[in-house]
Amino acid sequence: MATAPAKPVEKKPVAKFTQGNISVFIPFQLNQFNLKTVTKAQIGKADMALDFYQGLMLGIDSAANEGLNFKVNIFDSRDNNSQLAALSKREAVKTSNLIIGPIFPDGVKYMAPFSEANKMPMVSPLAASKPAEFNNPYLISIVNNIDQHGAKVADYIAKKYEADQSIVVLINTKKSSDEQFAAPIKKQFAKQYPNFIVQEFTSTYVFETKMVKGKKYAVILCSDDTRFVSPSLTKLYRLKNVAGYPIQLFGHPNWAKQTYNIDQLQNLQTVLSSSYHIDYKSKPVVDFIRAYRAKYEFEPTEYAFKGFDTGYYFGKLMAKHGLNYLDFLVKEDYKGLHNDFDFGYDAEYGFYNQHLMMLQYKNLSLNQVD
Repeated sequence: MATAPAKPVEKKPVAKFTQGNISVFIPFQLNQFNLKTVTKAQIGKADMALDFYQGLMLGIDSAANEGLNFKVNIFDSRDNNSQLAALSKREAVKTSNLIIGPIFPDGVKYMAPFSEANKMPMVSPLAASKPAEFNNPYLISIVNNIDQHGAKVADYIAKKYEADQSIVVLINTKKSSDEQFAAPIKKQFAKQYPNFIVQEFTSTYVFETKMVKGKKYAVILCSDDTRFVSPSLTKLYRLKNVAGYPIQLFGHPNWAKQTYNIDQLQNLQTVLSSSYHIDYKSKPVVDFIRAYRAKYEFEPTEYAFKGFDTGYYFGKLMAKHGLNYLDFLVKEDYKGLHNDFDFGYDAEYGFYNQHLMMLQYKNLSLNQVD
């Protein structure tokens, strides 16, 4: 007896992904400005928000050239959690494919339950906080945290120095901010490079009494307190140039935004870890500056560069892979204007950028050496 052929299962057509919906939370704080009482600090915060926004929109516009339309909803988060609570109830936010922001750690923490409950990818574009603080598997952290900086410095020293010929010295005042940088350095040496001698002193003056001839010194100054750093620099400079000890200095990542004696920094071959560096001679940077000037009639700041890289990378990823773009975050690296993106993933606290640079003072400026 012949059996009737099985009826083919009817496949429903998969809706084509034609528009990327992005919600952006930026603290413009326009509601706070009273022209009679506005402070420089308030204006500075608004400037940062505006620069980031303008760079971001240029980046998303550039990504749209890949063939995808974008609907970008810009919200003033006001750096206020009650405002975020109201915004998260909006349909435009609930139906987003991606949230960019909030900018500051308190806002990122406040939005974490919403992001996780809705399986909503959320980019933290500017906060250097440790992702573990937010406990959100859908968080995407772009800026490297201090633990990553410490591990990178240890890796760099271990690569450049011979353990039997060198001594690694941490100048650590034991203040909480200094210890935050020192702790991951010590941990990385203990775990990965146990054959290195690692010493720790509270000042360069104590260090001087313990120095020995015949060893190369990799000295890490863990502070970003200018009142402590400046005299410490002078002391290390004399130890190298008067006493004749071979010393190379490694500084706190915040030094890149501070001002110290450039001759001393160069003489000590000072190296910093950094998640931000602009090569003004590169064609992509020149092209971006030209486009930014043409559109906004201003020079782009650090936040404009960071905004562009964020908008362009995620927009391009969405244009290429559609709704499943998140699956490709750890697979597709990006060479950015201000830093590269190379994402790792942790099931508890989400995606985090692993790429860090090492910069050295040469020719009166910071230059990338790794």
